[in-house]
Amino acid sequence: MKVLVLGAGVVGVSSAWYLAKAGHQVTVLDRQPAAGLETSFANGGQISVSHAEPWANPHAPLRALAWMLREDSPLLFRWRRDAALLDWSLRFLRECTPSRTRDNVRQIVSLALYSRRQLQALRAEAALTYDHLERGILHVYTDRRELAAASAAAAVMREFGCERQTVSVDECIALEPALESARSLLVGADYTAADESGDAHRFTQQLAARCAARGVAFRYGVTVERLQPVAGRLAGVLAGGELFQADAYVAALGSYTPLLLRPLGLRLPVYPAKGYSATVPLAPASIAPTISLTDDGHKIVFSRLGQRLRIAGTAEFNGYGMELNAVRCGALIKRTKQLFPALQPAGEIEFWCGLRPATPSNVPLIGRSSIPNLYINTGHGTLGWTMACGSAAALADIVSGRSPEPPFRFL
Repeated sequence: MKVLVLGAGVVGVSSAWYLAKAGHQVTVLDRQPAAGLETSFANGGQISVSHAEPWANPHAPLRALAWMLREDSPLLFRWRRDAALLDWSLRFLRECTPSRTRDNVRQIVSLALYSRRQLQALRAEAALTYDHLERGILHVYTDRRELAAASAAAAVMREFGCERQTVSVDECIALEPALESARSLLVGADYTAADESGDAHRFTQQLAARCAARGVAFRYGVTVERLQPVAGRLAGVLAGGELFQADAYVAALGSYTPLLLRPLGLRLPVYPAKGYSATVPLAPASIAPTISLTDDGHKIVFSRLGQRLRIAGTAEFNGYGMELNAVRCGALIKRTKQLFPALQPAGEIEFWCGLRPATPSNVPLIGRSSIPNLYINTGHGTLGWTMACGSAAALADIVSGRSPEPPFRFL
C-alpha cells in the first residue's frame, strides 16, 4: 500500500522504517527542515523499561499538591481555563488507583521490553551509531520513603519481566564511582542492567537516512494543515498547500496529533507535558557519570552521550507554549552540582524544552482509529525513545493486517 506518515520524530521515522520493511510505499511529511528536530531533539537519552511506573499512581495526587506552588517542582500544573487540561487531569486522577496503576505498568513493561529488543536488532541491521551505551540504568534515592515506594514498584515490574533490582549505597557507587562525592546524600538505589542510553536525535537522523536509501520519500518543511475525510475514510492530507493521497495514513505528530484529529470527531486523551534538558560539554578533567542515572525524587535523568552529559526531566503542564523557564533550567543544574560537584563544563550549556505527548495512564495510543484507513502512533509521554521501535513494528503489523507481537492494549 501507499502509506503517508505524518511526523518525522523518532516515532514517525521508526514507523516509516518498519512500514517500508513490510513492503509498503512510504512518504513522510514534517514541518521541520530535517528529522528529529522537535521532541526527539534533546530528550533524556534513556531506553528505560525501568521507568514503567506511570505518573498516575496512588502516591501522585498528594505529591502533585505538594509541588503545585513550587516553580522548580518535578511536576507542575499551571491551572487556567483549559478544557483539555481539565479533562486530562480528571482522567489522570482515575488512573491513580492501585489496580489501574498495576495494569498500566503491565502494559508499559510489555511494550517497552519488546521495543528494546526491536531497537537492538535494528541497530545491528542498519549499523546505527548514536553514542549508545549498554550499561543499564541506575535509579538513585536520597529519601527513604521514596526508596521504599520505588522498591514496591520495582517488585511489580519484576513480575512482568523488568529486572529492576534494589542495590545498596556501596553497590550504587561501585556501579557509578562519580557518585562518591554524593555518598552522604544517598540512601539506596535500584539497577536495571539491561536498559540502555543514547542520543535519540542522532538515531532518528541516521534512521531517516537509512529509510531514504530504502525508498522512503521525505517531504520536509511541509506543515500539515488538515485531513480530508470522504465517506467515512480519509481521502487525503492537505499540507503546504498540496494534497497528499495514500491508501493508509499514520498520525505520529506527538502532542499535536489530537489537534489535527479533533475536527474529525476523534478526541485523543493526549496533552503536552513540557520537559526540559541541559546538554553539558565535558572537560577532560570532569568527574561525570558514565552510566545512565535517574534521580527519582527530583525526576531528573542523566545520560552520557560521548563527551556530553544530557540532564533532563520535569513535566510542566502549560499548554503548547515553548518558552524556556529559567527557574526550571536552573533546577537541573543545581541538582547536578549537588550530585556531581566535580563536573566541569568545557563550554556553554545548551538548554532546551520539548512537548512530550502524555496520556493520563502513560500508556500510548497505537493502532487503527475509528476511521478505517487512519492509524495512530502517539501518547508515549516520557518514553517515546524507549517505545519508538516497538510501537512502530507493532503498527506496521497492524497496517499490514497481521497481529502485533507484544501483549499490549492496542486501539
